Amino acid sequence: MRSGLIIGKFYPLHLGHLSLIEFGIKQCDQLHVLICAADTEYIPGEIRLKWIQLSFGNDENVLPVLYNYSESELPNTSVSSKEVSKVWAQKIKNIISTIDVIFSSEPYGEYLAEYLNCEHIYFQPDRKSFPIHASSIRNNSNSFWEYIAPAARPFFVKKIIISGTESTGKSTLTKRLSQHYNTSMVPEIGRDVVPETEVCTREHLHLIAILHAQKIIEEQQKATRFLFIDTDINITRSYSRYLFKEDLTVEPWIDEANTGDMYLFLESDAPYIQDGTRLDQLRRNELSLFHKEELSKRNISFECITGNWQERFDKSVEIINAKWIQRQ
Repeated sequence: MRSGLIIGKFYPLHLGHLSLIEFGIKQCDQLHVLICAADTEYIPGEIRLKWIQLSFGNDENVLPVLYNYSESELPNTSVSSKEVSKVWAQKIKNIISTIDVIFSSEPYGEYLAEYLNCEHIYFQPDRKSFPIHASSIRNNSNSFWEYIAPAARPFFVKKIIISGTESTGKSTLTKRLSQHYNTSMVPEIGRDVVPETEVCTREHLHLIAILHAQKIIEEQQKATRFLFIDTDINITRSYSRYLFKEDLTVEPWIDEANTGDMYLFLESDAPYIQDGTRLDQLRRNELSLFHKEELSKRNISFECITGNWQERFDKSVEIINAKWIQRQ
């Protein structure tokens, strides 16, 4: 049985990595994919392991192995080095017992093969098919989105949360932005659970928090670059304080799902429209202050959006583009 090895950080996993792994699969009976995750890197090794498992889960000959290490104990360099490779070769021997061939696109593959007494096969050292480096994706995932492995893309989706009190155009803006950027959105769940604010109960708020977080997780898997979210858990918390004068406690996974990369807060200077389900205009404006206090209490910075409906859309696009699109 011919046993192969591919070693890398997969930080993150991209199409070049997938092509390298597919190349290795064809030339050995068993392919170990060693994921080396340093303690100084912001993407946990467990997440990178999952990306490879999702990408090759149906191939029983692909054996992903996670190795978490401390940079203070093992050398780490982006440049191929015989000295560094010798140290790593000793460590690899302790992790994987049998290696017949190493596949890589870098000179370090030659060095490792020498110390591990095995064959080395180069794969596209010129990177012509996939001219991408993982560092480029980390620095600007939006510009290099198409090179990110499908399994890794949800991690890089920017979650943009549209906040504000009632009758400020949140639902309309969320939909328009998702269409403008050709991506997914998460609608407000509240109206599906409770028909009008005046009859809302504590139990309603807990159910809203759960269902909304589940929808965020679901849509994040489908999104392209951005995910636009109408309202979040902090607004639901604010309703709890405003209506019932008590805090809303939720499980950690709900907070994690609701963590946004940008918050757009729609001010209450928009025309008030009473659709029969909302608070009156005075209380609607009062609720806006509660929402801002909740975000500030949690050290969440937000961009205030004012003006008519078109101005709100234009300003939102300007802010988003300035942060992520015009960096290209």
